[in-house]
Amino acid sequence: MAVNPNEDTEFNDALRKYGIIPPKETTPPTPSPPSSPKLHDVLDDLTLEELKELGEEITDEDLDRDIDSYRRQRLAQEQLQQKRARFGRVYPIGRDDYTREVTEASKIDEEGDEEEKGTGVICFLYKDGIPRSDRTFGHIHSLASRYPHSKFVSIVGNKCIADLPDSRVPMLIVYRKGEIRNQLIAWGADRERQLEELEALLILCGALDISRGPLGERRATDGDDSEEEDDDDTASRMRSAATSTNTRAPKNVRAQSKKDDSDSEFEFDM
Repeated sequence: MAVNPNEDTEFNDALRKYGIIPPKETTPPTPSPPSSPKLHDVLDDLTLEELKELGEEITDEDLDRDIDSYRRQRLAQEQLQQKRARFGRVYPIGRDDYTREVTEASKIDEEGDEEEKGTGVICFLYKDGIPRSDRTFGHIHSLASRYPHSKFVSIVGNKCIADLPDSRVPMLIVYRKGEIRNQLIAWGADRERQLEELEALLILCGALDISRGPLGERRATDGDDSEEEDDDDTASRMRSAATSTNTRAPKNVRAQSKKDDSDSEFEFDM
């Protein structure tokens, strides 16, 4: 008598118990259908104009109220961010403007900043016609647009520091809370530098806020593991990019200045 091992009988169960026939194949469980996305997850991907159009098409009053409330909240957030993003470009300054536009400006706290971190101010000393200076100036313009919460100013090197040699140009002096945080001297003199390297150093010394994305909006911090991993990867790449750069810690050596002119007094590492 032939035994069909696929039949579900007591006899086959006994045979399986003693290993005479192979175990019965189990049917894999049917996977559960993916959960429906939450309303806010869907709305997050829409622009303000798309949210407005969606609200006009919805007939359900409760849903329409939720969409309108979310749109108003997004609009208020964007208006606040635009108000806080005070800069967004490179501001040319003169020697007499230095204290006001750099040192004092770095002490100003952003509206709503409970940590009172002050403002990151990057002063770029340059000279036209020096390739590495011209190239870095392009990077400075890009970063100023990318990080509108930080202030970028520029000044011709020897108009800021008397007799500044070309070998020291370009120079970047980073301030926050009224203090020099870092100096980059003759940036790009050793080799051609990339924008990402400069961005990395400015982030690491606290001039730029990496917790803000394009146009300065804060990144979500709701415990999303993938976002935390992305932040770790970004920080790692930044540290790698900043390795072996020509940076110097400030020695606070006072340069010669005009008498009785507080706006012309500096402290630099020459």
